[in-house]
Amino acid sequence: METRTTRAIAVTAVVLAALVAPPGAATGDLQVAVEGGAAWQTRNDFRIPGDGGSLVRLADFDSGPVPAFRATLRWDLTEHQSLRLLAAPLRLETTFTPAEPIVFQDLVFSAAQPTDATYVFNSWRLTWYWRFAPGRRWSFRLGATLKVRDAEIGLAGAPGSSVKDDLGLVPLLYAFAHYQAMDRLALEAEADALAAPQGRAEDVSLKAVFRVSDAIDLDVGYRLLEGGADNDEVYTFAFFHYAVAGVRIRF
Repeated sequence: METRTTRAIAVTAVVLAALVAPPGAATGDLQVAVEGGAAWQTRNDFRIPGDGGSLVRLADFDSGPVPAFRATLRWDLTEHQSLRLLAAPLRLETTFTPAEPIVFQDLVFSAAQPTDATYVFNSWRLTWYWRFAPGRRWSFRLGATLKVRDAEIGLAGAPGSSVKDDLGLVPLLYAFAHYQAMDRLALEAEADALAAPQGRAEDVSLKAVFRVSDAIDLDVGYRLLEGGADNDEVYTFAFFHYAVAGVRIRF
């Protein structure tokens, strides 16, 4: 059966192929970036339903790492306006043995029995941002992101299996800062984030960027992904730390 990760790769490939050379795009208007690395979870708590399920702290049983990747397309529309299209799938599978029975949706999973857990948090984002006129060393961007959250939490074991899906739209604020430390070395910070009474989401990266040529950059750095929601239907909060490296190609 086709997995969510497989679908993520397929969607990313189709989108990049369709947009990599839009009609009328000038040289340098497009940038494709691929990032890969490892992710560790320091928190992954869930309770389903939120007002009657059992609290599971998945990070206590398996902190990782798990492989993680993302792909990004940036298109400079005008001198100051740009679009960013991002695909960031994430999937974690682990087996743990609970000390107490777990109430999860319509099932009660037995204590002291191996239980399989699946945690999926795929993120698809479209961002519009404004590029401010750069200074001698600093440059900034500010904009807004519309994220499609494709999430899943599932348990399988005695007495069966149960899955909670969540597909929805999440608005986020976008910010970016670039510091040109040397001719071929820059430092960057980038964030999609927003908090509300219904929950919060933060995706923040800090990277060093090395200019290889006029068309190619390499980057390495750290990323954090944190957030969740607390309501009658679901309680879930997670915190992931990434070690990442990537390549960027300008067209």
